[in-house]
Amino acid sequence: MVLLAQALYVKRKTPRLPGAAGPTEGLVPGDGEPFRLAVLGESTVDGVGAADHEEALTGCLARELARDGRAVRWQAVGRTGANARVTRAELVPLVRPADLVVIALGVNDTIELRTAPAYRRDLLRLVLELRGRLGPVDVLVAGVPPMSRFPALPRPLRDVLAARSTALDRAAATLERIPGVRHLPMDPALLDPAAFASDRFHPGPAGYARWAGTLARAVIS
Repeated sequence: MVLLAQALYVKRKTPRLPGAAGPTEGLVPGDGEPFRLAVLGESTVDGVGAADHEEALTGCLARELARDGRAVRWQAVGRTGANARVTRAELVPLVRPADLVVIALGVNDTIELRTAPAYRRDLLRLVLELRGRLGPVDVLVAGVPPMSRFPALPRPLRDVLAARSTALDRAAATLERIPGVRHLPMDPALLDPAAFASDRFHPGPAGYARWAGTLARAVIS
C-alpha cells in the first residue's frame, strides 16, 4: 500500500513536460556522405525536458559524432510512455535507413515492473525487427538509467524501482552476444541533480549533452 500511495503521489505531483518541439530529423554539416544516425525509444528520445531536438539526446549525439568533421544526418523516433513492446510494434516502422541505431528504453518497462527475462525478449525482438527492415545495421543499446538517482522518486518506491532498473539493464547487456550489438551501461554519476529537468525525472539539456557524450565515445572507440 505504501508503494502504491507513493506512485500515485509522484504521478499527481510530477509536472507533465512536453516532448521536444521542432523537426525530428536534421543534418549536422560536414565532409563526405553523411553518417546516418537514428535514435529510437521512450520519452528521452521524444526529448522531454528539452526545448527542441537540437538540445535533446539525438541532436546532442549527432553533434558529438560530427566532431571529427564528418556530416551526420539524424532522426529521433521517440514516444513518451513507450515500452520496448510498443517501440517494436509502432516505432520501428518509422525508422529510416541508418548506419547506427541507438535504442534508449527501460524506464517505462521498469515502472511497469516488467521482468528481466521478458524485457530481454522484448529487446531481442526489437533488434530483429530493426534488422529485418534495415539490414545488418549496427545497434547501440543505451543502458537503463539507474532509477536510484531520480530525485522525483521518494523512498521506498525509489529503492524498488532502482532494483528493477538494475535487473533490466543486466538483461539488456546480454544482447551484446549478438554481432553488431553493443550495450553501454549508464554511469550513475551522469545523473546528479543538475542533470535533470524541472520535473526532476527527465534529463534537462545539460543532462542530454553529458549522456550524448558518453554514447558518442562508445561509438567512436
